[in-house]
Amino acid sequence: MAAKQEFSRELKSRHVQLIALGGTIGTGLFLGAGKSIHLAGPSIVLAYLITGTICFLLMRAMGELLLSDLKKNSFIDFIRTYLGESVGFVTGWTYWICWITIAMADVTATGLYIKYWFPNVPQWLPGLLIIAVLLTMNLITVGLFGETEFWFALIKIIAIIALIATGILLVVVGFKTPVGKASLGNLLNYGGLFPKGLKGFLLSFQMVTFGFIGIELIGVTASETENPKKVIPKAINEIPTRVIIFYVGSLLALMSIYPWKNISASQSPFVQVFENIGITAAAGIINFVVLTAAASACNSSLFSTGRMLFSLNYKNNSSFSKWLSKLSRRQVPANGIVFSAIVITFAVIANFVIPNTALFSFISSVATTCFLFIWGMIIVAHLKFKKQQKLQKKNNKSKFKMPLFPWGDYLVLAFLIFVAVIMCLDKTTLAALIASIVWLGLLFSIKSAARRME
Repeated sequence: MAAKQEFSRELKSRHVQLIALGGTIGTGLFLGAGKSIHLAGPSIVLAYLITGTICFLLMRAMGELLLSDLKKNSFIDFIRTYLGESVGFVTGWTYWICWITIAMADVTATGLYIKYWFPNVPQWLPGLLIIAVLLTMNLITVGLFGETEFWFALIKIIAIIALIATGILLVVVGFKTPVGKASLGNLLNYGGLFPKGLKGFLLSFQMVTFGFIGIELIGVTASETENPKKVIPKAINEIPTRVIIFYVGSLLALMSIYPWKNISASQSPFVQVFENIGITAAAGIINFVVLTAAASACNSSLFSTGRMLFSLNYKNNSSFSKWLSKLSRRQVPANGIVFSAIVITFAVIANFVIPNTALFSFISSVATTCFLFIWGMIIVAHLKFKKQQKLQKKNNKSKFKMPLFPWGDYLVLAFLIFVAVIMCLDKTTLAALIASIVWLGLLFSIKSAARRME
Protein backbone atom coordinates (compact mmCIF):
# COMPACT_ATOMS: atom_id res chain seq x y z
CA MET A 1 0.00 0.00 0.00
CA ALA A 2 1.36 3.43 -0.99
CA ALA A 3 2.32 5.85 1.72
CA LYS A 4 0.02 8.79 2.25
CA GLN A 5 1.07 11.54 -0.20
CA GLU A 6 1.11 14.31 2.34
CA PHE A 7 4.08 15.85 4.13
CA SER A 8 4.32 15.68 7.91
CA ARG A 9 4.37 19.04 9.70
CA GLU A 10 7.38 18.51 11.95
CA LEU A 11 9.28 21.78 11.44
CA LYS A 12 8.90 23.87 14.58
CA SER A 13 9.11 27.65 14.89
CA ARG A 14 12.76 27.65 15.98
CA HIS A 15 13.65 25.42 13.00
CA VAL A 16 12.06 27.74 10.43
CA GLN A 17 13.51 30.83 12.14
CA LEU A 18 17.04 29.46 11.90
CA ILE A 19 16.50 28.05 8.38
CA ALA A 20 15.51 31.57 7.32
CA LEU A 21 18.50 33.02 9.11
CA GLY A 22 20.89 30.43 7.74
CA GLY A 23 19.62 31.28 4.26
CA THR A 24 20.83 34.86 4.65
CA ILE A 25 24.25 34.08 6.12
CA GLY A 26 26.61 32.03 3.96
CA THR A 27 30.33 31.49 3.55
CA GLY A 28 30.41 34.67 1.45
CA LEU A 29 30.24 36.80 4.58
CA PHE A 30 33.01 34.92 6.41
CA LEU A 31 35.36 34.47 3.44
CA GLY A 32 34.33 37.05 0.84
CA ALA A 33 33.50 40.15 2.88
CA GLY A 34 37.02 41.50 2.37
CA LYS A 35 36.54 41.53 -1.40
CA SER A 36 33.18 43.30 -1.05
CA ILE A 37 34.66 45.92 1.26
CA HIS A 38 37.52 46.59 -1.17
CA LEU A 39 35.06 47.02 -4.01
CA ALA A 40 32.82 49.63 -2.34
CA GLY A 41 34.43 50.74 0.92
CA PRO A 42 32.03 51.73 3.74
CA SER A 43 29.18 52.12 1.21
CA ILE A 44 28.98 48.30 1.21
CA VAL A 45 26.85 48.72 4.36
CA LEU A 46 24.36 50.80 2.37
CA ALA A 47 24.35 48.16 -0.39
CA TYR A 48 23.44 45.48 2.15
CA LEU A 49 20.68 47.62 3.64
CA ILE A 50 19.13 48.26 0.21
CA THR A 51 19.42 44.63 -0.88
CA GLY A 52 18.08 43.42 2.47
CA THR A 53 15.02 45.67 2.03
CA ILE A 54 14.42 44.26 -1.46
CA CYS A 55 14.73 40.70 -0.15
CA PHE A 56 12.24 41.52 2.61
CA LEU A 57 9.71 42.69 0.00
CA LEU A 58 10.40 39.55 -2.05
CA MET A 59 9.76 37.38 0.99
CA ARG A 60 6.58 39.25 1.90
CA ALA A 61 5.25 38.60 -1.61
CA MET A 62 6.15 34.92 -1.32
CA GLY A 63 4.70 34.75 2.19
CA GLU A 64 1.34 36.04 1.00
CA LEU A 65 1.33 33.38 -1.72
CA LEU A 66 2.27 30.57 0.67
CA LEU A 67 -0.41 31.43 3.22
CA SER A 68 -3.12 31.79 0.56
CA ASP A 69 -3.11 28.02 0.00
CA LEU A 70 -1.32 25.79 2.51
CA LYS A 71 -2.10 22.68 0.44
CA LYS A 72 0.55 23.66 -2.10
CA ASN A 73 3.98 22.13 -1.53
CA SER A 74 6.27 25.01 -2.53
CA PHE A 75 6.43 28.40 -4.25
CA ILE A 76 6.88 26.52 -7.56
CA ASP A 77 3.27 25.32 -7.29
CA PHE A 78 2.11 28.95 -7.16
CA ILE A 79 4.24 29.85 -10.17
CA ARG A 80 2.71 26.93 -12.06
CA THR A 81 -0.81 27.98 -11.01
CA TYR A 82 -0.55 31.67 -11.89
CA LEU A 83 2.01 31.73 -14.71
CA GLY A 84 1.36 28.42 -16.42
CA GLU A 85 2.81 24.93 -16.65
CA SER A 86 5.75 25.94 -18.87
CA VAL A 87 7.00 28.69 -16.55
CA GLY A 88 6.55 26.39 -13.54
CA PHE A 89 8.55 23.66 -15.32
CA VAL A 90 11.42 26.00 -16.23
CA THR A 91 11.54 27.68 -12.79
CA GLY A 92 11.34 24.40 -10.90
CA TRP A 93 14.08 22.61 -12.84
CA THR A 94 16.24 25.73 -12.73
CA TYR A 95 15.84 25.88 -8.95
CA TRP A 96 16.72 22.19 -8.72
CA ILE A 97 19.91 22.52 -10.78
CA CYS A 98 20.87 25.70 -8.88
CA TRP A 99 20.81 23.91 -5.54
CA ILE A 100 22.59 20.88 -7.02
CA THR A 101 25.37 23.20 -8.19
CA ILE A 102 25.55 24.94 -4.81
CA ALA A 103 25.91 21.54 -3.15
CA MET A 104 28.63 20.54 -5.63
CA ALA A 105 30.61 23.68 -4.83
CA ASP A 106 30.24 23.30 -1.08
CA VAL A 107 30.95 19.56 -1.03
CA THR A 108 34.13 20.23 -3.01
CA ALA A 109 35.04 23.03 -0.58
CA THR A 110 34.61 20.80 2.48
CA GLY A 111 37.59 18.76 1.31
CA LEU A 112 39.75 21.90 1.38
CA TYR A 113 38.45 22.94 4.82
CA ILE A 114 39.21 19.50 6.29
CA LYS A 115 42.70 19.59 4.78
CA TYR A 116 43.44 22.59 7.03
CA TRP A 117 43.61 20.17 9.98
CA PHE A 118 44.31 16.90 8.15
CA PRO A 119 46.47 17.68 5.11
CA ASN A 120 46.97 14.01 4.21
CA VAL A 121 43.25 13.20 3.87
CA PRO A 122 42.17 12.76 0.21
CA GLN A 123 40.20 15.86 -0.82
CA TRP A 124 37.24 13.84 -2.15
CA LEU A 125 36.69 11.81 1.04
CA PRO A 126 35.23 14.45 3.46
CA GLY A 127 32.69 15.60 0.86
CA LEU A 128 31.39 12.10 0.20
CA LEU A 129 31.18 11.37 3.94
CA ILE A 130 29.18 14.58 4.49
CA ILE A 131 26.78 13.66 1.67
CA ALA A 132 26.29 10.19 3.18
CA VAL A 133 25.60 11.54 6.69
CA LEU A 134 23.26 14.32 5.53
CA LEU A 135 21.43 11.97 3.15
CA THR A 136 20.78 9.54 6.00
CA MET A 137 19.42 12.30 8.25
CA ASN A 138 17.21 13.74 5.49
CA LEU A 139 15.70 10.30 4.85
CA ILE A 140 14.82 9.71 8.50
CA THR A 141 12.54 12.70 9.16
CA VAL A 142 12.12 16.34 8.18
CA GLY A 143 12.39 17.23 11.87
CA LEU A 144 15.97 15.96 11.89
CA PHE A 145 16.76 18.22 8.92
CA GLY A 146 15.31 21.17 10.84
CA GLU A 147 17.30 20.29 13.96
CA THR A 148 20.55 20.02 11.98
CA GLU A 149 19.95 23.39 10.29
CA PHE A 150 19.16 24.93 13.68
CA TRP A 151 22.59 24.05 15.06
CA PHE A 152 24.45 24.87 11.83
CA ALA A 153 22.88 28.35 11.80
CA LEU A 154 23.57 28.82 15.51
CA ILE A 155 27.31 28.32 14.94
CA LYS A 156 27.31 31.12 12.32
CA ILE A 157 25.31 33.40 14.61
CA ILE A 158 27.69 32.87 17.54
CA ALA A 159 30.69 33.73 15.31
CA ILE A 160 29.08 36.97 14.10
CA ILE A 161 27.93 38.02 17.57
CA ALA A 162 31.47 37.39 18.84
CA LEU A 163 32.85 39.68 16.13
CA ILE A 164 30.32 42.44 16.84
CA ALA A 165 30.91 42.24 20.61
CA THR A 166 34.68 42.31 20.01
CA GLY A 167 34.32 45.34 17.75
CA ILE A 168 32.28 47.27 20.34
CA LEU A 169 34.78 46.45 23.09
CA LEU A 170 37.84 47.40 21.01
CA VAL A 171 36.28 50.71 19.91
CA VAL A 172 35.32 51.59 23.50
CA VAL A 173 38.85 50.98 24.81
CA GLY A 174 40.55 52.43 21.71
CA PHE A 175 42.50 49.22 21.10
CA LYS A 176 45.74 49.72 19.13
CA THR A 177 46.01 47.59 16.00
CA PRO A 178 48.98 47.20 13.62
CA VAL A 179 47.45 49.94 11.42
CA GLY A 180 46.21 52.41 14.03
CA LYS A 181 43.47 52.46 16.61
CA ALA A 182 39.99 50.87 16.68
CA SER A 183 37.56 53.72 16.23
CA LEU A 184 34.27 54.63 14.55
CA GLY A 185 36.30 57.24 12.71
CA ASN A 186 37.86 54.43 10.66
CA LEU A 187 34.55 54.16 8.81
CA LEU A 188 34.73 57.56 7.10
CA ASN A 189 38.28 58.86 7.57
CA TYR A 190 39.64 57.17 4.43
CA GLY A 191 37.72 58.62 1.52
CA GLY A 192 34.29 59.01 3.08
CA LEU A 193 31.25 56.80 2.46
CA PHE A 194 31.99 56.33 -1.26
CA PRO A 195 35.80 56.11 -1.54
CA LYS A 196 35.56 54.14 -4.81
CA GLY A 197 32.94 56.48 -6.20
CA LEU A 198 29.48 55.56 -7.47
CA LYS A 199 30.90 52.84 -9.76
CA GLY A 200 32.38 50.81 -6.90
CA PHE A 201 29.13 51.12 -4.97
CA LEU A 202 27.00 49.96 -7.93
CA LEU A 203 29.33 47.08 -8.84
CA SER A 204 29.06 45.72 -5.29
CA PHE A 205 25.34 44.94 -5.71
CA GLN A 206 25.98 41.83 -7.78
CA MET A 207 28.11 40.29 -5.03
CA VAL A 208 25.81 41.51 -2.24
CA THR A 209 22.65 40.22 -3.95
CA PHE A 210 24.10 36.75 -4.42
CA GLY A 211 24.98 36.74 -0.73
CA PHE A 212 21.26 36.45 -0.02
CA ILE A 213 20.74 33.31 -2.10
CA GLY A 214 18.86 30.74 -0.06
CA ILE A 215 16.59 33.27 1.60
CA GLU A 216 13.67 31.86 -0.43
CA LEU A 217 14.14 28.41 1.18
CA ILE A 218 11.21 29.20 3.52
CA GLY A 219 9.06 28.81 0.40
CA VAL A 220 9.87 25.09 0.37
CA THR A 221 9.15 24.53 4.09
CA ALA A 222 5.52 25.75 4.27
CA SER A 223 3.93 22.34 3.72
CA GLU A 224 6.06 20.80 6.51
CA THR A 225 5.83 23.55 9.12
CA GLU A 226 3.97 22.84 12.34
CA ASN A 227 2.02 26.10 12.47
CA PRO A 228 2.67 27.89 9.14
CA LYS A 229 0.14 30.71 9.67
CA LYS A 230 2.10 31.85 12.72
CA VAL A 231 5.66 30.70 12.01
CA ILE A 232 6.13 31.87 8.39
CA PRO A 233 5.03 35.51 8.96
CA LYS A 234 7.27 35.70 12.03
CA ALA A 235 10.30 34.33 10.14
CA ILE A 236 9.78 36.74 7.23
CA ASN A 237 9.08 39.81 9.37
CA GLU A 238 12.36 39.34 11.23
CA ILE A 239 14.46 39.55 8.04
CA PRO A 240 15.15 43.34 8.36
CA THR A 241 16.37 42.89 11.94
CA ARG A 242 18.62 40.02 10.90
CA VAL A 243 20.15 42.00 8.06
CA ILE A 244 20.89 44.97 10.32
CA ILE A 245 22.35 42.90 13.15
CA PHE A 246 24.30 40.25 11.29
CA TYR A 247 25.37 41.79 7.99
CA VAL A 248 25.46 45.50 8.78
CA GLY A 249 26.63 44.92 12.37
CA SER A 250 29.51 42.64 11.39
CA LEU A 251 30.67 44.90 8.54
CA LEU A 252 30.59 47.98 10.78
CA ALA A 253 32.57 46.08 13.41
CA LEU A 254 35.20 45.00 10.85
CA MET A 255 35.66 48.49 9.41
CA SER A 256 35.75 50.10 12.87
CA ILE A 257 38.56 47.82 14.04
CA TYR A 258 40.48 48.13 10.78
CA PRO A 259 40.24 50.94 8.20
CA TRP A 260 38.54 49.43 5.13
CA LYS A 261 41.66 49.98 2.98
CA ASN A 262 43.74 47.78 5.34
CA ILE A 263 41.33 44.84 5.32
CA SER A 264 42.72 42.09 3.09
CA ALA A 265 40.72 41.32 -0.06
CA SER A 266 42.15 37.80 -0.31
CA GLN A 267 41.99 36.72 3.35
CA SER A 268 38.92 36.31 5.53
CA PRO A 269 38.50 39.62 7.38
CA PHE A 270 37.19 37.65 10.38
CA VAL A 271 40.50 35.78 10.55
CA GLN A 272 42.50 38.97 10.04
CA VAL A 273 40.75 40.83 12.85
CA PHE A 274 40.79 37.99 15.38
CA GLU A 275 44.45 37.10 14.69
CA ASN A 276 45.58 40.71 15.10
CA ILE A 277 43.97 41.07 18.52
CA GLY A 278 45.87 38.05 19.77
CA ILE A 279 43.54 35.11 19.06
CA THR A 280 46.03 32.77 17.39
CA ALA A 281 43.41 30.06 16.78
CA ALA A 282 41.32 32.50 14.70
CA ALA A 283 41.99 30.78 11.37
CA GLY A 284 41.00 27.41 12.81
CA ILE A 285 37.82 28.82 14.37
CA ILE A 286 36.68 30.49 11.13
CA ASN A 287 37.62 27.37 9.16
CA PHE A 288 35.27 25.41 11.42
CA VAL A 289 32.51 28.00 10.92
CA VAL A 290 32.78 27.91 7.11
CA LEU A 291 32.91 24.10 7.22
CA THR A 292 29.57 24.05 9.04
CA ALA A 293 28.23 26.70 6.63
CA ALA A 294 29.20 24.48 3.68
CA ALA A 295 27.59 21.44 5.33
CA SER A 296 24.48 23.54 5.96
CA ALA A 297 24.29 24.45 2.25
CA CYS A 298 24.56 20.74 1.33
CA ASN A 299 21.85 19.91 3.85
CA SER A 300 19.56 22.60 2.42
CA SER A 301 20.31 21.35 -1.07
CA LEU A 302 19.19 17.79 -0.31
CA PHE A 303 16.07 19.11 1.42
CA SER A 304 15.06 21.58 -1.31
CA THR A 305 15.93 19.43 -4.35
CA GLY A 306 14.02 16.43 -2.96
CA ARG A 307 10.91 18.59 -2.43
CA MET A 308 11.36 20.26 -5.83
CA LEU A 309 11.45 16.90 -7.62
CA PHE A 310 8.29 15.93 -5.74
CA SER A 311 6.51 19.16 -6.81
CA LEU A 312 7.67 18.87 -10.43
CA ASN A 313 6.61 15.25 -10.85
CA TYR A 314 3.66 14.48 -8.58
CA LYS A 315 1.03 15.05 -11.30
CA ASN A 316 2.93 13.30 -14.11
CA ASN A 317 2.06 9.80 -15.27
CA SER A 318 5.45 8.35 -16.27
CA SER A 319 6.83 5.62 -14.02
CA PHE A 320 9.97 7.66 -13.26
CA SER A 321 7.87 10.70 -12.29
CA LYS A 322 5.72 8.55 -10.03
CA TRP A 323 8.88 7.16 -8.43
CA LEU A 324 10.27 10.65 -7.79
CA SER A 325 6.98 11.93 -6.35
CA LYS A 326 6.46 9.07 -3.91
CA LEU A 327 6.70 9.77 -0.18
CA SER A 328 8.27 7.27 2.21
CA ARG A 329 6.55 5.89 5.30
CA ARG A 330 8.12 8.78 7.20
CA GLN A 331 6.43 11.21 4.77
CA VAL A 332 9.59 12.53 3.15
CA PRO A 333 10.30 12.48 -0.64
CA ALA A 334 13.00 9.84 -0.14
CA ASN A 335 13.41 8.89 -3.80
CA GLY A 336 13.83 12.50 -4.87
CA ILE A 337 16.40 13.10 -2.12
CA VAL A 338 18.36 9.96 -3.08
CA PHE A 339 18.30 10.91 -6.78
CA SER A 340 19.64 14.41 -5.98
CA ALA A 341 22.36 12.95 -3.74
CA ILE A 342 23.46 10.60 -6.54
CA VAL A 343 23.68 13.50 -9.03
CA ILE A 344 25.70 15.60 -6.54
CA THR A 345 28.04 12.67 -5.84
CA PHE A 346 28.71 11.92 -9.52
CA ALA A 347 29.30 15.60 -10.24
CA VAL A 348 31.75 15.92 -7.35
CA ILE A 349 33.65 12.77 -8.40
CA ALA A 350 33.83 14.09 -11.97
CA ASN A 351 35.18 17.38 -10.65
CA PHE A 352 38.01 15.57 -8.86
CA VAL A 353 38.77 13.13 -11.72
CA ILE A 354 38.75 15.88 -14.37
CA PRO A 355 39.61 19.02 -12.40
CA ASN A 356 38.59 22.03 -14.47
CA THR A 357 38.33 24.86 -11.98
CA ALA A 358 37.40 27.47 -14.58
CA LEU A 359 34.51 25.38 -15.95
CA PHE A 360 33.28 24.50 -12.45
CA SER A 361 33.37 28.15 -11.37
CA PHE A 362 31.55 29.20 -14.55
CA ILE A 363 28.76 26.65 -14.02
CA SER A 364 28.38 27.84 -10.42
CA SER A 365 28.17 31.46 -11.62
CA VAL A 366 25.46 30.54 -14.15
CA ALA A 367 23.42 28.75 -11.47
CA THR A 368 23.79 31.69 -9.11
CA THR A 369 22.67 34.11 -11.83
CA CYS A 370 19.54 32.03 -12.45
CA PHE A 371 18.28 33.06 -9.01
CA LEU A 372 17.46 36.47 -10.50
CA PHE A 373 14.97 34.69 -12.76
CA ILE A 374 13.58 32.52 -9.93
CA TRP A 375 13.02 35.51 -7.64
CA GLY A 376 11.49 37.45 -10.53
CA MET A 377 8.99 34.66 -11.22
CA ILE A 378 7.91 34.66 -7.56
CA ILE A 379 7.08 38.38 -7.87
CA VAL A 380 5.29 38.00 -11.23
CA ALA A 381 3.24 35.13 -9.77
CA HIS A 382 2.33 37.36 -6.83
CA LEU A 383 1.19 40.15 -9.18
CA LYS A 384 -0.99 37.64 -11.07
CA PHE A 385 -2.36 36.29 -7.79
CA LYS A 386 -3.35 39.78 -6.61
CA LYS A 387 -4.95 40.54 -9.98
CA GLN A 388 -7.00 37.35 -9.72
CA GLN A 389 -7.98 38.23 -6.16
CA LYS A 390 -9.19 41.62 -7.32
CA LEU A 391 -11.24 40.11 -10.13
CA GLN A 392 -12.81 37.66 -7.68
CA LYS A 393 -13.27 40.43 -5.09
CA LYS A 394 -11.26 38.54 -2.47
CA ASN A 395 -8.95 41.40 -1.55
CA ASN A 396 -9.69 41.24 2.17
CA LYS A 397 -8.94 37.52 2.54
CA SER A 398 -5.14 37.82 2.58
CA LYS A 399 -3.85 37.33 6.12
CA PHE A 400 -0.32 38.45 5.29
CA LYS A 401 -0.59 41.23 2.76
CA MET A 402 2.38 42.44 0.76
CA PRO A 403 3.25 45.99 1.89
CA LEU A 404 3.33 48.81 -0.67
CA PHE A 405 1.51 46.70 -3.24
CA PRO A 406 1.84 46.94 -6.24
CA TRP A 407 4.83 49.31 -6.02
CA GLY A 408 6.76 46.93 -3.74
CA ASP A 409 6.55 44.23 -6.42
CA TYR A 410 7.61 46.63 -9.16
CA LEU A 411 10.51 47.80 -7.00
CA VAL A 412 11.79 44.23 -6.60
CA LEU A 413 11.54 43.57 -10.35
CA ALA A 414 13.33 46.85 -11.11
CA PHE A 415 16.10 45.91 -8.66
CA LEU A 416 16.57 42.46 -10.25
CA ILE A 417 16.83 44.07 -13.69
CA PHE A 418 19.32 46.58 -12.25
CA VAL A 419 21.53 43.73 -10.93
CA ALA A 420 21.37 42.03 -14.35
CA VAL A 421 22.49 45.30 -15.99
CA ILE A 422 25.35 45.64 -13.47
CA MET A 423 26.46 42.11 -14.43
CA CYS A 424 26.89 43.30 -18.03
CA LEU A 425 29.73 45.59 -16.90
CA ASP A 426 32.08 42.69 -16.11
CA LYS A 427 33.18 40.06 -18.67
CA THR A 428 32.91 37.12 -16.28
CA THR A 429 29.45 37.95 -14.94
CA LEU A 430 28.25 38.95 -18.43
CA ALA A 431 29.21 35.49 -19.72
CA ALA A 432 27.32 33.88 -16.83
CA LEU A 433 24.27 36.06 -17.54
CA ILE A 434 24.25 35.12 -21.25
CA ALA A 435 24.68 31.42 -20.41
CA SER A 436 21.77 31.67 -17.94
CA ILE A 437 19.52 33.11 -20.65
CA VAL A 438 20.57 30.28 -23.00
CA TRP A 439 19.81 27.72 -20.25
CA LEU A 440 16.34 29.16 -19.64
CA GLY A 441 15.64 29.28 -23.39
CA LEU A 442 16.70 25.65 -23.71
CA LEU A 443 14.32 24.58 -20.92
CA PHE A 444 11.43 26.50 -22.48
CA SER A 445 12.18 24.80 -25.82
CA ILE A 446 12.24 21.34 -24.19
CA LYS A 447 8.90 21.98 -22.48
CA SER A 448 7.38 23.32 -25.70
CA ALA A 449 8.57 20.27 -27.65
CA ALA A 450 7.20 17.93 -24.97
CA ARG A 451 3.79 19.60 -25.10
CA ARG A 452 3.62 19.23 -28.89
CA MET A 453 4.35 15.52 -28.54
CA GLU A 454 1.53 14.96 -26.01
